[in-house]
Amino acid sequence: MAATKNEEKQKETPLLDHLKELMYRVRRIVISLGIAFFIFFGFGIKDITWDGFTFPILYPSIFDSVSVELTRVFIYDELPKQMKLLPINPFDPIFSSITISMFLATFFTMPIIVREIWAFVSPGLYEREKRVIKWFLAPSFILFAAGASFAYFVLIPFMLRFVILYVNEFGGSVLPTLGLKSFISLIMTMLFVTGISFEFPLVMDVLTYIGAVKASTWKKNWRWGVLGAFIIAWIISPGTTGGVIETVIGLILSALFFVGVAGAYLIERNQSKKKEKELRELQSRLK
Repeated sequence: MAATKNEEKQKETPLLDHLKELMYRVRRIVISLGIAFFIFFGFGIKDITWDGFTFPILYPSIFDSVSVELTRVFIYDELPKQMKLLPINPFDPIFSSITISMFLATFFTMPIIVREIWAFVSPGLYEREKRVIKWFLAPSFILFAAGASFAYFVLIPFMLRFVILYVNEFGGSVLPTLGLKSFISLIMTMLFVTGISFEFPLVMDVLTYIGAVKASTWKKNWRWGVLGAFIIAWIISPGTTGGVIETVIGLILSALFFVGVAGAYLIERNQSKKKEKELRELQSRLK
């Protein structure tokens, strides 16, 4: 009986240690996010000159903070001149600054978030799994940045200009206006969702690398891949351009699907070469 209680206690101890470790990592992430959010929401940046050198410094200001400055950048870069922003709710400017501050805080603390998650899960992973994560981590950031850039420089401006053209057909009876909170939410959502959707080929290559799906399977089912690309395009598109944006996104994601197919074949070829090399080394040792 005593032996059974000791065994249960030994089983509970590792679980409590894991929970303590998890809470420690989560606390570090939350603190990092909170500090970054506080900086972006409550501090602005201004240049000062000292001894002939000019350099930026942070100064406390919620009215000229980093998030407010970025809101102005969004307005000047993305909003057509014919369209006007309206603060439909009195707190829309504050909510917009909060949304942008959270996005910036998440973006700039991502290295800390990834490091803390990695520190928690890596002890329980095999070396093969660790290699998979390390190899595909950098491409995931690159693809996300590519998708977010596409949304910012192509997708959002085209969509808003299309809305202007459509509204102009009604004459002067309809004014092209947009709520400030809706405008900021639209930009943040499109940046995030389009960035995630560009991870399409990376997910394919990871599945091939771990042996879940063969490259020939991706190639054989390319029609389903293209269909899936257009379904994703239909989901993430705001649906205000009469199918134009959906078609453009669908074609880009379809191209990324075939990039993923090519990457899957490359991964399988490298794995085959590695296995052949290991087999030759084993045969040479046996001789």
